[in-house]
Amino acid sequence: MFFKKKDQIKNHGVTVEEKNQKSFSCVTITSEGIELIKKFEGCKLDPYRCSANVLTQGYGHTKTVVEGQSWSQDHAEEMLMLDLQEFEQAVRELITVDLNEDQFSSLVAFTFNVGRGNLATSTLRKVLLAEKYDEAPDQIRRWNKATVNGEKVVLDGLVRRRNAEALLFQSKPWDHI
Repeated sequence: MFFKKKDQIKNHGVTVEEKNQKSFSCVTITSEGIELIKKFEGCKLDPYRCSANVLTQGYGHTKTVVEGQSWSQDHAEEMLMLDLQEFEQAVRELITVDLNEDQFSSLVAFTFNVGRGNLATSTLRKVLLAEKYDEAPDQIRRWNKATVNGEKVVLDGLVRRRNAEALLFQSKPWDHI
């Protein structure tokens, strides 16, 4: 599998002649993808409970959070970069079709938020593995609910985030969301 530059996939599924020789295993999220994550995660240097009641810190980091322990901005940035490696790898392993850099970045941002397990079992993954790229944005937008007090509830923040991820997947401007 090879990674394609975003100008090499046009109109979803058109065969291209030239592939970027960079191995897909070396691809990383773009700065635009990182900005999307930062915008929607926000950065809190002190631990807090997110809407799903998970102890969280920095840019959505959940693994090594210690209640009462503050971080510096530099540490929050470092932890984001470490966390991104995990989600980049998840997308590489689970989505085994050609992607352009915006599609890859969108899926990393999506997976950063919903988790590897949810991507693995999603209709979004099935659609992409069937190379139905045009259906992916609608599949991304479906993930707009969180469990609040035991019930699945549509959250405005998730609606906005999924719209931004869907637009990035399509290489369209998303920063107005």
